[in-house]
Amino acid sequence: MNGSSADALTRSIVLWCPDWPIRAAVLQHPELSPDAPLALIEKGLVFACSTAARAAGVRRGLRVREAQARCTELAVLPYDPQADARFFEPVLAAVEQTVPGVQPIRPGMCALRSRGPARYYGGEAEAVRVLLAVLAEHGVPDARAGVADGPFAAELAARRAAVAPGPGPGAEPSVFIVPAGGSPAFLADLPVEVMGDGAFAALCTRLGLRTLGALAGMRVDELVERFGATGARVFALVTGRDAQVVVPRAPQRTLERQLAFDEGLDRVDQLAFAVRQTADDVIAGLTTAKLVATSVTVTVQTEDGRESARTWLHPRWFTAVDLVDRLRWQLQGSGSGGGELAAPVVRVVFTPESVDAAHHHEQGLWGDAPDERVHHALARVQSMLGHDAVVTAAIGGGRLLEDRQVLVPWGDRSPGGTAERAAQPWPGSLPDPLPATVFLPRVGVALLAASGEAVAVSERGLVEGDPALFAAASGARSIGSHAEALRLARPIEGWAGPWTVDEKWWDPVAARRVHRFSVIDADGTAWLLLFDGAEWFAEARYD
Repeated sequence: MNGSSADALTRSIVLWCPDWPIRAAVLQHPELSPDAPLALIEKGLVFACSTAARAAGVRRGLRVREAQARCTELAVLPYDPQADARFFEPVLAAVEQTVPGVQPIRPGMCALRSRGPARYYGGEAEAVRVLLAVLAEHGVPDARAGVADGPFAAELAARRAAVAPGPGPGAEPSVFIVPAGGSPAFLADLPVEVMGDGAFAALCTRLGLRTLGALAGMRVDELVERFGATGARVFALVTGRDAQVVVPRAPQRTLERQLAFDEGLDRVDQLAFAVRQTADDVIAGLTTAKLVATSVTVTVQTEDGRESARTWLHPRWFTAVDLVDRLRWQLQGSGSGGGELAAPVVRVVFTPESVDAAHHHEQGLWGDAPDERVHHALARVQSMLGHDAVVTAAIGGGRLLEDRQVLVPWGDRSPGGTAERAAQPWPGSLPDPLPATVFLPRVGVALLAASGEAVAVSERGLVEGDPALFAAASGARSIGSHAEALRLARPIEGWAGPWTVDEKWWDPVAARRVHRFSVIDADGTAWLLLFDGAEWFAEARYD
């Protein structure tokens, strides 16, 4: 690469918004006046202060009490870096729309490569004038710009523009343009404090090196010997050989889509029809970005100011039909059974929360048609019957088998802590192997003595009666009466128990006490029974 190419690559434009932290604080607190004395405090020291505060003697780095002593009318706020960056984002976006390839340096300052804008607008001065006009339109009329070889010199040129305009015909008060190759001469008279390293500046001052020109007059090996890698970097900067290049940020893709209604819609079917095009736009945006969404937040705002937001998951990825279904499910139940809503909806927002590269979800070489048909069938049933109509089972924690089975709507994650509860020891739970058939809900059965009387378990866990007969209806039907139990009763080959499960005895509302029994019927089938103090139930069966 020749010298001219290198100069073209490092030639930079820096845009600076003076007192940006103060401007952001005023935007965050509209009750404050931008002309009033204001200081932002970080760690007990003044981080930034307004023009009125500086006129009263307040300076960066002062303690709060000293700053308030110099200016009794000083308003003090904590410095909020998040608000600083948040309010600068629209300004960056506006600059990017005019000239792409912006590198944020810090909130209130950004850099661009000068070659492209200069060629497009007919010169560096013309390009800077356009950019400053953009900043003025977005609320920064006092912005400054500097142009030089490298971002370091360009930043110092932008700060110099606040004091005096740059050389050359047509120079403006808010612009300082350093001619190509003139960075060493421009930097020579600047103090070493502009390097931004207080310890380094203090050491240079003690050594008698008070300006950048004095550092530039030294040999590079002397600086490296004294300051190491810092010395080499400083020498490159002060001699105008800034090797830094502007690295544009990757603009964020806007995947969110929203639809607003001038007149609110109060029926679910009307909303589902109205948002179809918006749902198509969401999927089209994801497809253009070569992404798929596995998690989407649907936000609904009603006429009365209420806002409902829910994050929906999908076992594969969302389609436009899936988005419309999620909106419909979210709205169902909020109004009457006829599909009317409690309040008209005026705004719907689809926000992809979790996205993944589309190539991670491509079909295999031979396709995966069976899996595709299963997902399509489940999605179809869920679309017709509702979100909770199709469920999958997850293993949870608990002592009874019905507690261990957690049903989750298809596509949703298991409730938080499910896996952790399942991993706990749960004293009193059944050991392996667990029964294959679990009855949900429980099935009513009968355990009888040889006389036909029902067997019971006392409060002390003692069996009252000698179990001899067992009656269970066919299928998953409960026994309806004692006469039916006598008719279906068959001898048992063996029994064991009871094992008492006594949970939360200290809580009258949540307390639960049941007794487990194990019986083997005449066919050799093992049953797991529960007695709740009044009735017998079949909890499970060992098939």
